[in-house]
Amino acid sequence: MVLAIVLVLLVIGSLAFHFISPWWFTPIASNWTSIDTTINITFWVTGFVFVAVNLFLAYCVYRFRYSKKRRAHYEPENKKLEGWLTLLTSIGIIAMLAPGLVVWAKFIDVPEDAMVIEAVGQQWKWTFRLPGVDGQLGKVDTRLITAQNPFGINPQDNAGRDDLLVDSPNLQLPLNRPIKVLLRSKDVLHNFAVPEFRVKMDLVPGQVGYLWFTPTRLGDFEILCMELCGIAHYAMRAKIKVVTDSDFETWSKHLPSFASSQQTDPVDPAQGKALYAICSGCHGVSAMGNTALNAPRLNGLDAAYLERQIDYFKRGIRGYQDGDTHGQQMAMMANTLADQRAVRSVSAYIEALPMVGTGTTIAGDSRAGEAHYVACGICHGQQGEGNPGLNAPRLAGQNDWYLKRQLQNFSDGTRGLHPQDLYGRQMSMMSKVVNDDGAIDDLLSYLNSLSAERESMP
Repeated sequence: MVLAIVLVLLVIGSLAFHFISPWWFTPIASNWTSIDTTINITFWVTGFVFVAVNLFLAYCVYRFRYSKKRRAHYEPENKKLEGWLTLLTSIGIIAMLAPGLVVWAKFIDVPEDAMVIEAVGQQWKWTFRLPGVDGQLGKVDTRLITAQNPFGINPQDNAGRDDLLVDSPNLQLPLNRPIKVLLRSKDVLHNFAVPEFRVKMDLVPGQVGYLWFTPTRLGDFEILCMELCGIAHYAMRAKIKVVTDSDFETWSKHLPSFASSQQTDPVDPAQGKALYAICSGCHGVSAMGNTALNAPRLNGLDAAYLERQIDYFKRGIRGYQDGDTHGQQMAMMANTLADQRAVRSVSAYIEALPMVGTGTTIAGDSRAGEAHYVACGICHGQQGEGNPGLNAPRLAGQNDWYLKRQLQNFSDGTRGLHPQDLYGRQMSMMSKVVNDDGAIDDLLSYLNSLSAERESMP
């Protein structure tokens, strides 16, 4: 009797939770309402079976409960019952599968007038490519991927010269226009998913997949990677902004083409040395930094990272927060560099400076810090040497006091929250791995030991 009551209460509680629960679909923003309908049909079928089976079970427990006056009747077969169960089960399965097959047939049938774009996934970022005036995307090859050509576009293919590149996590799409998204991965298995659009598809290395949808609502929507692609999987995010046709045209006109991206200003070593004379007032002649002036060591950082940080300061992506006084100072100094050629020249000069050891100011438990560094080492290298392919700077040899301040800035939001600071947003989330001063000191102590090992090597 008690078990029968429990089963009935289970059914009532489950139904109440389903209808009262706030966890429903996000409001749809694409043409795929049929996907919601298909899922709802599945809910109704499985929900009906759940209720029917459990209530029937409760009835049987109560109706056929033990009694000394009755004996169990053995009936190994009942063709009539088996026939009805087979029929009803088949109807339920067909009701769940058939709508999905119909939707899938539409999902792989892309409209002829769909605009084609490409989404490229890598650990742990999204980039995008749009066709130029010719309306075609150029050919790509993973063997052609370099720091200068991150998309691997074939420079011999004329169709690719006018391709528009979005080397950031911010994509804009026009309202009410079918969009076909080609999906390509540079490294491991990723997944392109936008919950409001009801689209989701894997990016398989070595293959080009696709999906399509039509945005039906203006606004910002987040792209998620829904495939476990590594330690920063949860930080691999981007945003789609659905805009009007005119706003989309205005935005796309300012995107760099592949041809223009290959035309970089030449580096001028003499100019770089002259420009660094201003920087040396704080960072030192050898770029070793100055603790008293809160100027970090620049020696040992690669030119691409330096260029990106100077660009961030110039554009207000870094140093704009009220609490970041040191960043605000650097933002003013960065604006003394007149153009991109000046930025590249001074960055190349700093990169070419000879490596020199530096002192330590933080003491901690390096063994405990080694455990914390496991997560950091995935991007920054096992020896803290950095990884340009993941846009992760060198940490070994950097001033420990500066690294501590930056970890704290990432953690409290002083740095990394600007919408265009892709890597800063990732670091803001990753900084939670070390969530107190003691853990940070342990981590930096371990990094200091890595620096000592490298400097002692012949």
